[in-house]
Amino acid sequence: MVNVARLKPVGRRSLLRGGIAAAATGTVLSGCSAGSASPSRGESGVVRYQGWSGEVLYPELAADLGLLADVRLEWIGNTTSGPQDIQATVTGDIDMGGAFNGAIIRLIAAGAPIKAVVGYYGADADTLAGYYVREGSPIRGPRDFIGRKVGVNTLGAHHEDVLAIYLERGGLSEEEIRSVQLVVVPPVSAEQALHSGQLDVSVLSDIKRDKAVARGGIQPVFTDFDLLGAFTGGCYVLRDDFIAANPATTRTVVAATARAVRWAQTRPREEVVARFTDIIRRRGRNEDTSSVRYWKSTGVSGPGGRIADREFGIWLDRSVEDGRVDAGQLEVDRLYTNEFNPF
Repeated sequence: MVNVARLKPVGRRSLLRGGIAAAATGTVLSGCSAGSASPSRGESGVVRYQGWSGEVLYPELAADLGLLADVRLEWIGNTTSGPQDIQATVTGDIDMGGAFNGAIIRLIAAGAPIKAVVGYYGADADTLAGYYVREGSPIRGPRDFIGRKVGVNTLGAHHEDVLAIYLERGGLSEEEIRSVQLVVVPPVSAEQALHSGQLDVSVLSDIKRDKAVARGGIQPVFTDFDLLGAFTGGCYVLRDDFIAANPATTRTVVAATARAVRWAQTRPREEVVARFTDIIRRRGRNEDTSSVRYWKSTGVSGPGGRIADREFGIWLDRSVEDGRVDAGQLEVDRLYTNEFNPF
C-alpha cells in the first residue's frame, strides 16, 4: 500500500515556478539517405541520450531501422522524467533529451540554450491521458476539483498544465486553481492510491490506464484528448551549441528520428509492437517487455514529428497568463525548428 505520508501535496504556484529554472542556471525507408550525412571533421558522430525502461525511443528505433548512417547513439542510463531529461541536456550530461513542450518553454524562458527539433509523443483517440476518479465520486466537473488532491507523475509537466487549462476553462480563479493539491505519485501506484482514498483524482495513461479501466471501479472526468483534440505534446531537444558544432550529426539524427516516427505512424500496430519487443529483448538491459503490448499509436500529430505553432503556443499562452513567462519574452517560432525534419 502507498504510504500517504509520502504523498506530499505541492502548492501549485510553488511547483510551477520551481525546479526547472534551477537547471538552466516501406515508403518511409525508401528515402532514408536524404537529409543525412556523415559527421564532418571535428564532429564526434555520437549522440548521448537517456532511455526509459521497457520502452523504445524513436532514436533507438531509427538505429534499429538502419537510418542513422555513421551516427552512433550512446545510452548512458534511464531518465526519471521529461523535465529531468531536458535538464540533463542543458547541463551537457547528454546531447538529446525529450520532454513536454510546456517544460521546454519554461526551461528556455529561464535561459536554457536549447531548441525543440522533432515531436515524439502526444494525444489522439487511441493514446491519451485521463483524469480518473472512483465510481460514485462527486467530482464531475472543474469546480469539483477545488481543494482536492490530484496525483500526477511529475511536476512541471504535461499532466499539470493540461489540468490548469481545464480548470481555467471551467471558470476557476487563480486562487481556486492554486487550492488544487498536486501530489507526485509513481504511475504504478496511482490506481491503488485512488482506490484507497489517498487521492481524489489520478492521472492515468497508457498501460496503467488500460489495466485500471479493465479492473473497473473508476471513471474519467476528462482526458487531454477531450480537452485539446489531437496534438503533439512533447519534443526532443538539442542544445544550440551542439547544433552549431555538429551540423551533419544533427541533421542525421533528427531526420532519422523523424523517419522512425513516421514508420511507427504508418505501419500496422502489430508490426510496431513486434519490433519494439524485439529491440528491448536484444539490447540486454534486463527489462520487462509487457508494456509495449499495450502500445496503440504514436500520439504524434504531425507527420514524422513535424512541429506546429499550436503545440507550443497553447502552453506559452498559459505560462504567460500564469506569470511563469513574461509577456513578449518568447516567440513561438524561436522555441522549435523543423529545419532538420524531412517531413
